[in-house]
Amino acid sequence: MECEPERVYRCYRFEGLQIDMRVRRRKYMSLHRGPVPQARRTHERWSMDFVHDQLFGGRAFRVFTIVDQFSRQTPLLQPRFSFGGRDVVAALDRAIARTGTPVSITIDHGTGFTSKVLEEWTYRRSVKLDFIHPGKPTENGHIESFNGRLRDECLNVMQFE
Repeated sequence: MECEPERVYRCYRFEGLQIDMRVRRRKYMSLHRGPVPQARRTHERWSMDFVHDQLFGGRAFRVFTIVDQFSRQTPLLQPRFSFGGRDVVAALDRAIARTGTPVSITIDHGTGFTSKVLEEWTYRRSVKLDFIHPGKPTENGHIESFNGRLRDECLNVMQFE
């Protein structure tokens, strides 16, 4: 038996129930493009991610990290209390001014990386975003290894005010 949507809505309202009329959509601007090719030269492919920690007083902060997949050098380490899409783009502009533009950047689906500002920036700069599969951090092993060492050798050893 088929029901009209207006009748269902009226019945829900009569019973005091709420119905969610919004259509939720996922915001994935660029989906994973398959296996990421190996870097053949310096500053060709980068990986980036965030590391979270706390100050001595308990306030949380993040460190934005970028690693070159070929040379394992770090073009940028930027600590801040919060990062939005505009902050990520500004930091990338500073890194590119020193080293040059990469061909692609491997990232996860974090909130700072799925913004329209970053999508527009990559389009203007002709940089590809290679998203890893959700829940598979081993696909971005370069940055995960670097972040683990950063935590072991710096963040866990030092206390920041």
